[in-house]
Amino acid sequence: MTPAMPEARTEPADLARIFAENRRLLFGLCYRMTGSAADADDLVQETFARALERPPRDRDAPWRPWLVRVAVNLSRDELRRRKRRAYKGPWLPEPVEDALLVEPEREPSHEPAETTGRYELVESVSIAFLLALEALTPAQRAVLLLRDVIEYTAGEAAAALDLSEANVRVLHHRARKAMAAYDARRRPPSRELTQQTLEVMGRFLRCMSHQDVAGMEALLTADVVTLNDTNGRYPAAGVPVIGANKVARFHAGIADLRKQQLPRIEVRSLNGAPAVVCTYDEPVSDRFAPAFITQGELDEDGRIRRIYTVLAPQKLARLIPARLTPSGTGSRG
Repeated sequence: MTPAMPEARTEPADLARIFAENRRLLFGLCYRMTGSAADADDLVQETFARALERPPRDRDAPWRPWLVRVAVNLSRDELRRRKRRAYKGPWLPEPVEDALLVEPEREPSHEPAETTGRYELVESVSIAFLLALEALTPAQRAVLLLRDVIEYTAGEAAAALDLSEANVRVLHHRARKAMAAYDARRRPPSRELTQQTLEVMGRFLRCMSHQDVAGMEALLTADVVTLNDTNGRYPAAGVPVIGANKVARFHAGIADLRKQQLPRIEVRSLNGAPAVVCTYDEPVSDRFAPAFITQGELDEDGRIRRIYTVLAPQKLARLIPARLTPSGTGSRG
């Protein structure tokens, strides 16, 4: 009887190189799938663990398609779990530094990565884009990202998702249809948009600090929406606040509550757009968030149409020092 040939092995040094070459791509894909950097970290680690324990049979073939296949299917499972978990109040994606999502030599908020896909790499990590993806099923989300961001062919997407090409085309069509409202109002990142956003949000925050309702209202669209993500940890609007006057009065009320204590303010580029990071050295009580991150989204006329504020401690741990993020209640979102 002919003895079985020993299975080919991949040396640890080769695996380390493969992981290093693909880590950023996999993290970006898992983050776009789940909207959570913490989950993306776990999913990338699980993908690499699978590569160590049950590597692909053909070690000579490129590893990237296999790694993408594992990562995207793990992400689909995690996304299904997240959607089943209870979440208190509006949900927003976890803010992330641009450098984790695109190549570091680029200026992501100014010069989007050049691709031929429907959505540029930087646009596909924006808060607006990630929120639009929430309307899709996990399978639709995976197909849209693979086809319109990662630029897979229908055949490559089918292989990655264990689907037929016909099924992929149906899912892709439905995903694009669900994204129609986003597509109609999208403003891809640009240097001009970044500068305009900084100027308008700066004026808004100055009006807010003076509780100038009329001044804030003048900077808002009539149908502006503000979303506050606390996951129930701090008192805040548990539902979206809609309408220029209501949003202006809501922010004036916040300024009044915290008028005795000024935050330290830092402007950073998160998810490809300017973000205001506010921290308080000595929170007045456990009921007030010691830190939060706010981003504004402008319409074509330069008015604010969305305000996103993340206060949930578990979503700020990467960006704010640990002493400013006490453990929150509820599940990770």
